[in-house]
Amino acid sequence: MSKTVIPAGYTPRLGPYETQTAIGLIKHTFELNLCRALNLKRASAPLFVEGGRGLNDDLNGIERPVVFDIKETGGNAEVVHSLAKWKRMALKEYGFHCGEGIYTDMNAIRRDEELDNLHSIYVDQWDWERIISAEDRNIDFLKETVRKIANAVCDTADVVTRIYPNVACSLDREVSFITAQELEDLCPEKTPKERENAYLKEHKTAFIIGIGDTLKSGQKHDGRAPDYDDWALNGDLLMWNETLGCAFELSSMGIRVNAESLKAQLKKAECEWRSGLEFHKMLINGELPLTIGGGIGQSRLCMLLLGKAHIGEVQVSVWDSETEMICKEAGVPLL
Repeated sequence: MSKTVIPAGYTPRLGPYETQTAIGLIKHTFELNLCRALNLKRASAPLFVEGGRGLNDDLNGIERPVVFDIKETGGNAEVVHSLAKWKRMALKEYGFHCGEGIYTDMNAIRRDEELDNLHSIYVDQWDWERIISAEDRNIDFLKETVRKIANAVCDTADVVTRIYPNVACSLDREVSFITAQELEDLCPEKTPKERENAYLKEHKTAFIIGIGDTLKSGQKHDGRAPDYDDWALNGDLLMWNETLGCAFELSSMGIRVNAESLKAQLKKAECEWRSGLEFHKMLINGELPLTIGGGIGQSRLCMLLLGKAHIGEVQVSVWDSETEMICKEAGVPLL
């Protein structure tokens, strides 16, 4: 059942093909800004990986990957959910050094996703990963990196506004940092999404630290797999979306697990068996670099900067009939 809601009085500011041209501008501009900010180089990325190696992310642990058999190998492959673990392996294989990193175009299929204004079964994002030192595994370094990404977003918005003044997007460069526990303490009666909306309505740009671990209430702010982000050193970057009137997640990112935090989180998640998988064994044995990384939604960024009400206005996907009807009646063209 569709959860799409088009705001009253909403009218797209750009037509379908003008939107396509603007999408190209945003992607090109943001990639340059991101690479300069974090010292990244482009790398080609897989659409699918071999099953059973521990390379695919299982997100919240309930999403089913798209699996298919390969005639020539006799094995199975899984369409990626994201590339958090693959990138870390790639940095080792490419011989990158501390302070250097990669970014990729990540495309995925999440067939269990609920469809609404922000969610599609097709996912496109910039996946990035950078090697860090042991001394960089701290909150201050995480915050510094978040600020650089927020500035790259705002710099891109400035370019879009100059070329398309009728879609001017007002963003706040100043990032407000708050932990998921502090947010729960502020609004214990609210759901995590309601807390985000209340906080972002006031602060406009925020980073919520500590996603994946259990809060004092016994609940989690949001799910996060135990084998890529360190739950104490990660978070979500959100900006206020004026068009939709809500908090808008642009990026999930964090300092990645080391051997100690991996083992601790696998135990908390009751999946210690994963320590026997190829990726996990390499990490525990110290064969992989320490890294920070994340994903930044491409369609999400285009939605925000172009003032779009539905993600289908900036990406091509498959929609249920109810979503198509709601958008058609509201005069919202889906690509």
